[in-house]
Amino acid sequence: MEPVRLQKYLADAGVASRRAAEELIRQGRVAVDGVAVTTLGTRVIPGAQSVTVDGRPVAPGPAPVYILLHKPRGVLTTLRDPFGRPTVRGLLRGVKARVFPVGRLDLDSEGLLLCTNDGALAHRLLHPRFKVDKTYLVTVRGRPSRDDLGRLAAGVEIEGGRTLPCRVRRVGGTRRASVLEVILKEGRKRQIRLMCEAVGHPVTRLVRVAMGPLALGDLPPGAWRPLEPAEVAALRAAAGLAGAETG
Repeated sequence: MEPVRLQKYLADAGVASRRAAEELIRQGRVAVDGVAVTTLGTRVIPGAQSVTVDGRPVAPGPAPVYILLHKPRGVLTTLRDPFGRPTVRGLLRGVKARVFPVGRLDLDSEGLLLCTNDGALAHRLLHPRFKVDKTYLVTVRGRPSRDDLGRLAAGVEIEGGRTLPCRVRRVGGTRRASVLEVILKEGRKRQIRLMCEAVGHPVTRLVRVAMGPLALGDLPPGAWRPLEPAEVAALRAAAGLAGAETG
């Protein structure tokens, strides 16, 4: 296993946040292989070196796991539901690690859902400050005009305020319905549905097909697969974590 910074090791193990872990190190309360450490740049190899805080052993946290799931319509983007409705947890059969969905797709939406235990990556993928694209194919009623598409792209007023500028283009459809490609850098609750309603073209189907460089591809609805190392690297680079430690 690759070496990681000591404060990250402590945070991943649930001892404290990285900032609080740094303070523990500065105070000399952390030891590696029996030797007190006060240097923040210290690296340890999880599982190969012993780490203690105030003399108590600290086991390494779980290894990072990255799962691509094709969420079908009618499944909740949550791990538990008090009413017993289908959840994405039920689709992750065979995944032993505790992972969580990155962002939400509402009950009637479909497509790409990343599930991971890498909190740092999840935060960056979801926060609009890091400008990671989320791409959707959206079927709407009617045929939006050029003005309608321009309004969507410039930003419209919905619940919670005006949406950020985005990219929108018509990629197919008929006289009664249109398929739009919508690329967002934010992800507010039911955002695309509310945006399209605001310009008079309600959504009838919504599928997320990409998140940054990660594409849904031909993965069938309800199926999942682990990400390839190259996909993880590309996703982390898109989120500004290239060369950074995982997690």
